[in-house]
Formats: sequence, structure tokens, C-alpha cells
Amino acid sequence: MSIFGKMKDAIFGQKDKPVAKPAAPTANTAPRPADPAVAKTPATAPAQPQVQKAISQDDVEQMLESKQGSDTLNWRTSIVDLMKLVGIDPSLENRKELAQELGYTGERNGSAEMNMWLHEKVMQELASHGGRVSSDLKD
Repeated sequence: MSIFGKMKDAIFGQKDKPVAKPAAPTANTAPRPADPAVAKTPATAPAQPQVQKAISQDDVEQMLESKQGSDTLNWRTSIVDLMKLVGIDPSLENRKELAQELGYTGERNGSAEMNMWLHEKVMQELASHGGRVSSDLKD
């Protein structure tokens, strides 16, 4: 999974993933027709997979503020602190990968310019994925 994908999932939660259902019986495991319990059981349609309900993607700022450590990290302006807050390793290697994913065209050397661009772009991407992000976090 991409670095941004991990960040998005850490903030919004994982969306609408089907819950695994048990395997259908095979010919070898099907009950015998002579079994009285089976003879009285009406045929039913196959069960539909259950879907977990998605977590609302409304207010990104509120979701981040509710995370443990939000009061001690400068996540509002620092990509490193934002990554720490959501449990992603903020190493230069991961920030370079994130920069590549998001289309950064400058030098990927961990400069302040790259880090500021990353923070702004992550907030813009969160907004484009349904999150409500205040303009002071996107600009």
C-alpha cells in the first residue's frame, strides 16, 4: 500500500471492505439427502457478503486532534509530525516515496521546501478524498 494510502486509512479508517464469509460446501462436504434434517430444510439463496460501515470522512482536523499525541506534535505544519501522529515512519526514505506518489518534481532530499510541499499536498489529497480540511491546513 502507498504511504499516502496508509496515512488516509489511519485518519479515515478502512472503508467498505467485505467481511470474509465461510467457504461454500463442496460436493464432498454436502449433506446426504437421506438426512432427515436436510430433507426438512428449505433451499435458501446464498448469503450476501456483509460490508463494514465506512467511518465518516468529515472533519480531518477533528479526527487528527482526537489522536493520542496531537497536543505535543506540530502536525498542523510538519509532515514529519503528521506522519508520526498517524503511526507512519517519517523517515526520509518514506517521505521521498510519498513525494514520488504525490508528484513532487523538486529535489527529493528532505529539504524544508519538500516537506512543506508534502504537508500541503497531503492535506489537499485528504480533502479530495472526502475529508473536510480547513483552508489554513491546505495552504
